[in-house]
Amino acid sequence: MKPRQLVSIALLAVLLGACSSDARPTDAPEAIKVATTTTVFADLISNVGGDHVLVQSLVPKGGDVHTFDPSPGDAAAVSGAQLVVMNGLGLDDWLVPFMHDTGNANVPTLKLGEGLTDVQYIASDEGGDNPHLWMDPLYAREYVDRIRLKLDEIDPANQADYDANASSYDAQLAVLDDYVRAQFATIPAEQRKLVAFHDAFPYYAREYDIDVVGVVTPAPGQDPSAGQIAALINAIKSNDVKLILAEVQFPDQLVREIAADTGATVESDLYDDALTDTVPSYVQMIRWDTDKIVGGLR
Repeated sequence: MKPRQLVSIALLAVLLGACSSDARPTDAPEAIKVATTTTVFADLISNVGGDHVLVQSLVPKGGDVHTFDPSPGDAAAVSGAQLVVMNGLGLDDWLVPFMHDTGNANVPTLKLGEGLTDVQYIASDEGGDNPHLWMDPLYAREYVDRIRLKLDEIDPANQADYDANASSYDAQLAVLDDYVRAQFATIPAEQRKLVAFHDAFPYYAREYDIDVVGVVTPAPGQDPSAGQIAALINAIKSNDVKLILAEVQFPDQLVREIAADTGATVESDLYDDALTDTVPSYVQMIRWDTDKIVGGLR
């Protein structure tokens, strides 16, 4: 059976289930159903929307958004959504055709990373702009404001709550930025050199004056060639890089082999595209990564 047929069957089951299920009382407040691509964005949305939103991430905890392939079982979240939130910039563009397959292509859609006027985009080695803007807490504040404005637009009755929640959360992100700056202030600028597993940290690195000398893999799901590995090893040695980052959702065997060849230290379990039960929020993710990186640089 073809994938589109499976999606259609799953969607039909959702619709039939909705017809037979008990509806909420008519006088009960209805939460806005929001579908998003990652647990990171789900956390941002929840902080702004509060009790007025019901958020579901398509990519599960610890999953990889770059290589995620939605299944017919994910159709329910998208087909019933009143708002879809994604990043864009090539990170999660798989969502657009999937929305068409579920028959919900016209639902309001917010692409958090695209068209930001107060952002200086960084070119990706794979072409286009690097999508990982949220790794800079200052840019995450831009995401939060976009979420606020969209929720204000589609649910004006609760605008005061969205605005208040966004203001409170924005203050937390400002404190987070101060925390990261204070931690890196303890590391001399000339020592802030590292290699990342993939190109997820350029905005974070630029904001906090870190030199990312290279990446282990060109993109998740793509194995580096022998020539690329050799060039990276040479760059690590010539730049006296002492730290290589490994990420929680990817195997770290190759990272450790490179570290063994160069004498660098590995810091494992970095987070960028997904949350887990260990690191369940965006604020905790940035603090976790910062503590790991600063500890490794020391």
